[in-house]
Amino acid sequence: MAASNYEKFKSDGTMVGNVTEWIDARFPMTSMWKAHLSEYYAPKNFNFWYFFGSLALLVLVLQIVTGIFLVMHYKPDASLNASGVPVAFASVEYIMRDVPWGWLIRYMHSTGASAFFIVVYLHMFRGVIYGSYRMPRELIWIFGVMIFLALMAEAFAGYLLPWGQMSYWGAQVILNLFSAIPLVGNELATWIRGDFVIGDATLNRMFSFHVIAIPLVLLGLVVAHILALHEVGSNNPDGVEIKKKKDERGIPLDGIPFHPYYTVKDIVGVVGFLMAFSVIVFFMPEGGGYFLEYNNFVPADPLVTPPHIAPVWYFTPYYSLLRAVTYPLFGIDAKFWGVVAMGAGVVIFAFLPWLDRSPVKSIRYRGPIFKWFLAIWVVCFFILGYLGVLAPTPGRTLVSQICTVIYFAFFLGMPIWSKLDKCQPEPDRVTFK
Repeated sequence: MAASNYEKFKSDGTMVGNVTEWIDARFPMTSMWKAHLSEYYAPKNFNFWYFFGSLALLVLVLQIVTGIFLVMHYKPDASLNASGVPVAFASVEYIMRDVPWGWLIRYMHSTGASAFFIVVYLHMFRGVIYGSYRMPRELIWIFGVMIFLALMAEAFAGYLLPWGQMSYWGAQVILNLFSAIPLVGNELATWIRGDFVIGDATLNRMFSFHVIAIPLVLLGLVVAHILALHEVGSNNPDGVEIKKKKDERGIPLDGIPFHPYYTVKDIVGVVGFLMAFSVIVFFMPEGGGYFLEYNNFVPADPLVTPPHIAPVWYFTPYYSLLRAVTYPLFGIDAKFWGVVAMGAGVVIFAFLPWLDRSPVKSIRYRGPIFKWFLAIWVVCFFILGYLGVLAPTPGRTLVSQICTVIYFAFFLGMPIWSKLDKCQPEPDRVTFK
């Protein structure tokens, strides 16, 4: 331990002071508090769009806590019990019916999964409209996209665990997509399943991923995301860098301490979120079949295929990208190119810092081209999400193909149209519009 830390260890005579200074001599508690809260200066013009970052952290904690209690009673076993029901499915029913408050914990966890994606989608949208991916925040944005990918993997693994009809057949559809990869596809799909068919080995692998592997990666990425954010500072609705104008003490003129100002302000967002969350958990936990699909309340049966297999709502836009590709290319099956389109639909977000050539960051000062193109893209995203829930027809496939072209054209054409847009000059200081 550095000698300077021992020199700083001096009692002020109070119990709290003694404990604090004892810890500070051995662990940077106070310096971390100052660096990331009380002396971290954030722009003073944050609006409601900036609630969703803290809400994402709240939902992450909620999912971890409820997940710990669910793991205490869940059994990842695909074999049939004496009643002919998979043990995994029966353990979920046991949680719902016999564990005290088990139904509440399960519904909080399942609703929390959808809430997580709602909050993250809104958080990402705020980053797009205010240019939070632009220099010097490229690495923050990349960490954010990696969090999104990890979150999708975590949600997919968790979706299998109830071992209902949609769990089983959804896994059948998604995991078989890996077999479309040329040369190594079949071997890769077998390795991921742990067997030649989806069964007990698959369930145990997904349980390990969902409970241990992916949460560790997710937590590490969240820490990296926050550290990178606090290193370069937060963006704001004007896209103005507040660190450029400081007072004689080196404090940004347009900045205020994150604590207590934004910690208190975030409580408003937390209260509003928990009110909406509680209404769903207590009165409509299935979310009309979107949060918990009705077929997933039926035990998994490899001999009975549901009439229509569709993923949970937060995957459906990318599922539509997959189904929109119906023609082979370069002699390779269309299924492979569908998988490529689905993956590219997510990964392409990571390239936004280099695709956007606009001289300004925020939508407040961008021209009509960006606003119209973004509005069209958002409409196409919702259409793709809606079509992903429905069974495919020739007409729906055509619409999804048109929306897929628009989806990728928004990104691929950005280096050109973002430079042509007529933008207004950014202000020197933040404003309060």
